[in-house]
Amino acid sequence: FFIFKTVRNTNQHLVTMPERRPFVRLPTDVYPVNYGLCLKPDLIDFTFEGKLEAAVEVRQGTNQIVMNCADIDIITASFAPEGGEEINATGFNYQNEDEKVTLSFPSALQKGLGTLKIDFVGELNDKMKGFYRSKYATPSGEIRYAAVTQFEATDARRAFPCWDEPAIKATFDITLIVPKDRVALSNMNVIDRKPYPEDDSLVEVKFATTPIMSTYLVAIVIGEYDFVEGQTSDGVTVRVYTPVGKAEQGKFALEVATKTLPFYKDYFSVPYPLPKIDLIAIADFAAGAMENWGLVTYRETALLIDPKNSCASSRQWVALVVGHELAHQWFGNLVTMEWWTHLWLNEGFASWIEYLCVDHCFPEYDIWTQFVSADYTRALDLDALDNSHPIEVNVGHPSEVDEIFDAISYSKGASVIRMLHNYIGDEDFRKGMNAYLLKFQHKNASTEDLWDCLEQASGKPIAAVMNSWTKQMGFPIIVVDQEQVWWFPLRHSRINVCMIGEDCPSWMIPISICTSEDPSCSKIKVLLDQPESAVTIPNLGPDKWVKINPGTIGFYRIQYSSAMLESLLPGIRDLTLLPVDRLGLQNDLFSLSRAGMISTVEVLKLMEAFENEPNYTVWSDLSCNLGVLSSLLSYTDFHEEIQEFIRNLFTPIGLKLGWDSKPGEGHLDALLRGLVLGKLGKAGHKATLDEARRRFKQHVEGKQILPADLRSPVYLTVLKHGDSSTLDTMLKLHKQADMQEEKNRIERVLGAISAPELIQRVLTFALSDEVRPQDTVSVIGGVAGSSKQGRKAAWKFVKDNWEELHNRYQGGFLISRLIKLTVDGFAIDKMAAEVKSFFESHHAPAAERTVQQCCENILLNAAWLKRDAEDIHQYLVQRKVPPV
Repeated sequence: FFIFKTVRNTNQHLVTMPERRPFVRLPTDVYPVNYGLCLKPDLIDFTFEGKLEAAVEVRQGTNQIVMNCADIDIITASFAPEGGEEINATGFNYQNEDEKVTLSFPSALQKGLGTLKIDFVGELNDKMKGFYRSKYATPSGEIRYAAVTQFEATDARRAFPCWDEPAIKATFDITLIVPKDRVALSNMNVIDRKPYPEDDSLVEVKFATTPIMSTYLVAIVIGEYDFVEGQTSDGVTVRVYTPVGKAEQGKFALEVATKTLPFYKDYFSVPYPLPKIDLIAIADFAAGAMENWGLVTYRETALLIDPKNSCASSRQWVALVVGHELAHQWFGNLVTMEWWTHLWLNEGFASWIEYLCVDHCFPEYDIWTQFVSADYTRALDLDALDNSHPIEVNVGHPSEVDEIFDAISYSKGASVIRMLHNYIGDEDFRKGMNAYLLKFQHKNASTEDLWDCLEQASGKPIAAVMNSWTKQMGFPIIVVDQEQVWWFPLRHSRINVCMIGEDCPSWMIPISICTSEDPSCSKIKVLLDQPESAVTIPNLGPDKWVKINPGTIGFYRIQYSSAMLESLLPGIRDLTLLPVDRLGLQNDLFSLSRAGMISTVEVLKLMEAFENEPNYTVWSDLSCNLGVLSSLLSYTDFHEEIQEFIRNLFTPIGLKLGWDSKPGEGHLDALLRGLVLGKLGKAGHKATLDEARRRFKQHVEGKQILPADLRSPVYLTVLKHGDSSTLDTMLKLHKQADMQEEKNRIERVLGAISAPELIQRVLTFALSDEVRPQDTVSVIGGVAGSSKQGRKAAWKFVKDNWEELHNRYQGGFLISRLIKLTVDGFAIDKMAAEVKSFFESHHAPAAERTVQQCCENILLNAAWLKRDAEDIHQYLVQRKVPPV
C-alpha cells in the first residue's frame, strides 16, 4: 500500500523584488517591410558609418516615427511616400533610458508605403554586444580586430535604428563596405562583390535578401578566417569558419552540422529554408553561441576541436552546442516567440532537442543519462528556491530579459518538454511540432499556440497539464510509503496521493512506476490531477522493489519511506536499477537532506552503496554532490574527514581505471578517468598526487605530452598541492597555448592554488590582457569554488573591482554568472546580509534575481550546517573505528 503525498518544496527566505520599470512597446503606426542596410566599419578607429533605406508601411497618419536606437548618432533622416516628395525630419529626440528615438516630421505622413532613409554613425564597442570589435592575433602574432555582431536580446538597435522587437519582422538586404583582404559574412549568400569607388582598398559586398525575420537574428562578421566546407545530403552548403591556419579544427563541427540539418529536416518534416549555413568561431564572445539565421556565431571553445589537443568533454560540448543552435533555425528563427515572455519556449525546446540530435549522431555518448545530471537536477536545485521564477515570466523592459537567460528557462524548460514528449509519445509529438511550424512559419507564436498544436495531435489535455509546470514555480515532492495488501490469491499494492498544505500549488503530474521485474519498462502510468488519488499494482512479490519515475523523467523529487529505500539499495549495488535511476535516487536524497527533510547521514550511507558503480554520469553526479558537501564542511574543523570519505569512495574505481586508456575504451571511459583522477587528486590521495606530479614534470619538459583528457585532472592536482613555481609553470603553459580550449582548461583550475598570496596573483591575472573578457568570470569562479580562503578572496576582489567588472559586462548574463560563482558557496548567515547590502548600493539590474537566489542559498547552507554538522562528524568518525 503506497501513500504518495505531493508537497511544495518551501524555504522561507523570500526577498522582495524591486519595482519594475514602466515599459511601453513601440507604436505600430509605422511598420518596416524591408531594411536596406549598408554598414562601413572602420577597424582602426573602431567606428562605423551606416545608411538605412527601409521600405515601410504607414498604417495610420502620424508626424513622427518611433524606433529603437542606442549609442547611435543620426546625421540625417527623411521619408518619401511612394511616388511623392521626400520630407526631411526636423528633429531627432533620443530617449536614452528607453533606447528609443523619435523622428519628427513637419507634416503628417499619410497612410501607405514609403521609404525611410537614415544616415548614422556608431562605435564598434568592446562590450560583446551590438556591433562590436573582437581582438585576435594573426599567425605572426600581430594584434588585429574583427567587427562582429551579437543582437539577442535587444542590441540590434546598437548597430542600426530599427524596430527591435521579435514580433516586428521584415526582410533584410545587407551591403557591407570592408577591406578587400577581409572575409565579410551575413545571414545570406553573397550575390555581388565589387570595388568600392571611393577607396580602392575597400570592396562592396552585397548579400541576397533574407526571409522575413526578427532583428535580433541579423548577423554580420568582418575579419580574417579560414573555413572547411561540406554539403548536407539535401544540398545545403555548410561552412565552418575558423581562425586563420586552424581550418582543421572546424572538421568535427562540420561533421556534426552536416548530419544535424537533415536530422531536423526529417524530425520536423520542414526543410531548412536558407541556401547556406555558416558556423563561425568568434574570439571575444559572451554567450556560448548565438543562432543567427544562416550565420551562427560561437565561442571558439564551442566550435573548434583539435584532434590531438581536445578532450572528450570538449567534443561532446561542441556536438551539443551545434545541435542546440541548429534546432533554433526552425524553432526560434522560422517560428519566433511573440515577445521575450516566451523566451523559454525557444531555449527550453532547443536545450531538449540538442540531446535528441546528439543521441542520433553519437549513440555511444549515452547522452540522455548525462541530461539528467547536467540539466534536470540543476533545474530542480534552482527551482527549489523561493527566489526561483516560473518558466514563463512576464517580461516588460528589455533589461529584464537578461535575468531569464538562466537554468529555469533552459534546463527546467528542457526537462518539462522531455516530460511532455514522454507523456505524448514521439509520433504524436512530431505530428504536433510539424503542424506548429507550418502554421506559424515566418510568423510569431506564443506558448499556448504550441500547446494547441500538440493537443490536436495527441488528443491529450496538454495545455492543462503544461500550465501547471510553466506558470507556477517550484515542483512537487512526492512522499511514498508502501504496504502490502492480500486480495486472494494475488498480492496488491495501492498508491495514495494527497496534497499537503492549504495554499499548496497543484500540478498535473504524469507518474510512471516500474518494478524490479522489469526496471526498464513502466508497469503503470497515471496522470495525477487530484489532491488525492489511488493506484493499485497487482501481484507484486514480497522481495520485489518498486521505483517511482523510472528514467527520471517526471520533474519532481521523491521521498521514499525507510523500508522502500532499503529495498532499493541492492538494486544500486547489483546495478539492476538503471544508471539514470541510480543517479536520480541519490540526487533526490541529497536534495532532501539540504532541505532538512532527511539527515545528511542517510545520504552518506547511500553513497557507500555505489562501490561497484561503473557509470560515468552516476559518478559525475555523486562527485558534484560531494563537492557541495566538501565546500559546506570547509566551515567546520573536520574538513579532512570528508576528504577521507571521498578518497575511500573513489579509490576502488580509480585503481580499476588506472592512468592510461586501454584498447576498446570509448568516450565515456575517457570522461570517467578524468573525473575520478581529478577527484582523488584534489582530495589529496597520495598515489594520485605523486603520479600527477611525475606526469606533469614530463609534460612540461616535453618528454611525454599529457593526453588531452588527463590535463585538467593533472593540472588541478598539482596546483591544489603546489607552490609559486607550480603557478609560474602553469601561467607559462597558458601563455604558450595556441588553442583557446587549452587556455580555458588552465584558467578554470588556476584557482585551486592554496597560498593566500598566490590566490591574489590568480585574481589579478583574471583581469589582465592575458585572459579574454568572457573568461575572466571562470578564473574568478575557479578561485571562489576551490576553498574557503579562495571564496573570501574572490568576493573581496569582485567588490574592489566592481566598477570595472560591471562596466565590462554592461549588465548581461555574465555578471549574473560572476556573482553566482563567487558567493553561492558561503555558509555563514551574516554573509547573506553583506551580499545583499553590497548590491543595494551597487545596482546590477540584470542580476537582481541572481543576488536574491544567492542570499537564499547562503542562508540555506548556514541552516544545513547548523542542523547536520554534528551528526555528519559523528558518522565520519565512527566509520574510521574498526569493528571490534
